[in-house]
Amino acid sequence: MNSATRIIGIDPGLRRCGWGIIESLGNRLTFVAAGTVTPPVDGSLAERLAILFAGLGEVLDRFGPSEAAVEETFVNAGVRSALILGQARGVALLTPAARGLPVAEYAANLVKKSVVGTGHADKGQIQLMVKTLMPAADFKGADAADALAIAICHAHHRVSNQRLKALA
Repeated sequence: MNSATRIIGIDPGLRRCGWGIIESLGNRLTFVAAGTVTPPVDGSLAERLAILFAGLGEVLDRFGPSEAAVEETFVNAGVRSALILGQARGVALLTPAARGLPVAEYAANLVKKSVVGTGHADKGQIQLMVKTLMPAADFKGADAADALAIAICHAHHRVSNQRLKALA
């Protein structure tokens, strides 16, 4: 009998980094936990990245996922904002990878299409669909809901991704 796969979804951000943990067994998804790591805005960039690393590390240690999924970031803001967000995304990729977890990356539009059915869904639609797919889900805020959506997207795509890797 197959066992459930525990997945962490991470929505990278330096102000608010959402995380969500689910278990996937076949087509069944179960909510485990969700939250947000919020480094203080008055710290240096290095201090904030260190807090993000430590916070995500605590989540990984506490809940023990076996796979991770991180959203690729799309930034319409300036170059400086994109660089800072990229550094936060680097921490979001590094933290599970340093613990030996496979890390998948998904474009925001694919996450939205996988969970809501359209690649241009808004935050409210994502929260509603996460709650619909996992009625027991308890999350506060859009960042945690987005992270759960990333984990759900990964649960939907992980089997086909594994098959493609096996063929390569």
